[in-house]
Amino acid sequence: KMNWDLIIMSIMYILAGGMHFVRPKMYVKIIPKFLPKRRTLNLLAGAIEILAGVGLLFSETRFYSAILIIVMLIAFFLVHFNMLRGEEYSLGVPKWALILRIPLQFGLIWWAYVYIR
Repeated sequence: KMNWDLIIMSIMYILAGGMHFVRPKMYVKIIPKFLPKRRTLNLLAGAIEILAGVGLLFSETRFYSAILIIVMLIAFFLVHFNMLRGEEYSLGVPKWALILRIPLQFGLIWWAYVYIR
């Protein structure tokens, strides 16, 4: 059964993933410098987000897409904490918004978890 929240989640990840290709420099800037091949990692992350978003729309792949989203969101904590290191990494986003994004990330993980139960 297709729920509106599932469609919204799918669109959200497809659009977010697409932004990795539209604005790659912005994303590469927030990837921690100790990670290798940050441009490649950015494009890979975008492709995974798009793939997972599309996969949510099909009952046969929904479970795997939700797991992929959870793993991706856990990995993205690294980027979120890196952005808290200072203005060089924050893209001008206020610190309060960066801090608020951390509990939001847990909410997104829970939202994806709903589809693997």
